[in-house]
Amino acid sequence: MDDRVKKLKTPEECDTFARNALAQGRPDLAAEARQRAIELRAASYGAASEAERECLEAIYAYEEILFDKHGKRVKASRTWQMIKRRGIIAAIEQAVDRPDGTAGFTALKNVGLENFAFEAVILRHAVLFSESAVERSRQRMAHLLC
Repeated sequence: MDDRVKKLKTPEECDTFARNALAQGRPDLAAEARQRAIELRAASYGAASEAERECLEAIYAYEEILFDKHGKRVKASRTWQMIKRRGIIAAIEQAVDRPDGTAGFTALKNVGLENFAFEAVILRHAVLFSESAVERSRQRMAHLLC
């Protein structure tokens, strides 16, 4: 990551830096700034573990996709409601363990952020999730990354 991006302290600074980088023809720096914004947003939530932090980063990455789509900040409101009711890990498991899949996986894959998909997080932290969620994640990742 570029040193200038590492020095950014708030998601808002990252957003401004990303816009300026794009205007100057530097999509690589814009992507790094967006990644930094995702990290900062997740850190501010206060995750209790590495797995929870990665789950939060996945949600914020999906919200970046929604921002691109709508041109304004849009919350993944159903996911946040589920987190409030069930907790981070249980909510992510529930989202992935549905037969119809998670809405964000394909969108994240299309912009090269599939490492932020819930399925990818589950596979990196498989011991925290049910066998069915791990297996469904494995199948989706294999199918969609082909």
